[in-house]
Amino acid sequence: MFFVLMSQAVTKAQNWPQWRGPNGDGTSSEINLPTQWDSEKNVLWKSPVPGIGHSSPIVWGDRLFTITAKPESQEKILLCYDTKNGDLLWQVTVLKTKLENKHNDNSFASGTPATDGTYIYVSFLDGEYVTVAAYDFTGKQIWLQRPGTFSSPHGYSCSPVLYKDKVIINGDSKGDSFVAALSRTDGHTIWKVPHNNPAHSFSTPIFREIAERMQMIFCGNKEITSYNPDDGLRYWFVSGPSEDFCSSPVYNEKSGLLLISSAWPQRFLLAIKPDGNGDVTGSHVVWRSTEGAFYVPSPISVGGYLLSTMMNGQVHCIEAATGKILWKENLGKQYASPVLVNGLVYMPNDAGVITIIKPGPTFESIAKNSIGETMFASPAISNGRIYLRGANHIFCIGLKDNS
Repeated sequence: MFFVLMSQAVTKAQNWPQWRGPNGDGTSSEINLPTQWDSEKNVLWKSPVPGIGHSSPIVWGDRLFTITAKPESQEKILLCYDTKNGDLLWQVTVLKTKLENKHNDNSFASGTPATDGTYIYVSFLDGEYVTVAAYDFTGKQIWLQRPGTFSSPHGYSCSPVLYKDKVIINGDSKGDSFVAALSRTDGHTIWKVPHNNPAHSFSTPIFREIAERMQMIFCGNKEITSYNPDDGLRYWFVSGPSEDFCSSPVYNEKSGLLLISSAWPQRFLLAIKPDGNGDVTGSHVVWRSTEGAFYVPSPISVGGYLLSTMMNGQVHCIEAATGKILWKENLGKQYASPVLVNGLVYMPNDAGVITIIKPGPTFESIAKNSIGETMFASPAISNGRIYLRGANHIFCIGLKDNS
């Protein structure tokens, strides 16, 4: 019996290798996570973070990675921490370059890295050039490539994501405007799709096997598109619904619908049936709504529900199949995205307060916890611990008896 229990615990432990975790949608199969903490209770360690950045942490085994920037020296930096005790093991300067223009709420290090356990992949802007680099776990640079240009008054925040032997990069902007797949091994371009409708997209794609084919769901080029991630060929697309995108898509398995929101100049929340071909704008949009449409934070899909979050603090619980608003609650202004773990939604706000919600047709708050500083990065969940990046520190939250 002891062996069985230990085996189950091991199978539940997950790495958090990229933006929004192993599934790209903020969900985790971890168990035994704390729902309450404060400055002492269940805080296993707290470590300072040099520089300024909104990049979320990623975790692989006993290593945590994130990026930061030092505006005074114009450095853009990759950081590596020991997850056992929070020690900063190394930091490497990826770029030292003139800083780009950006929105006041953005940072010069907003993209979340990705890792496959061998290399860490990061992306920054170098002048006008999208720059992607790979490092090994000792901090040695393996390669650096510039697949295209990028131009936006809002700044840069591309989070590279991994698929098979590829690093996928969203370069959708007023520059070259593209989405590309680079080789994990040396960074050469495997495929690159130019976009003919330049706009701003900061959305990170997701990968799902739906309708008997692997689909990469991408928001950009003033459309929502399903690509074959192996070769970049397009399966289907929905025009619009407006111009720009920020948040990542999610797939609701219960309803079989993709749920996606545009960002600017107007926010539309769309539910799309993902089994079409070609232009499916008029045939596969099951419902659309402006109420509950989200902007920067990405949502959580769980059961028959979509929990969407807004920068103004409004959280909506939406019936995924119909778009019906079941409840809404103000939980404080937020840019970070929530996570779903052990059946509960951990919803962070900019003040560093994480509200834990039990998903359901009525609002049910389990707990509220604060880290005591502002927070713009999204949580990472790995090996029974919650990793939170505040403005000044990284916090490791876990049950004391599991430490």
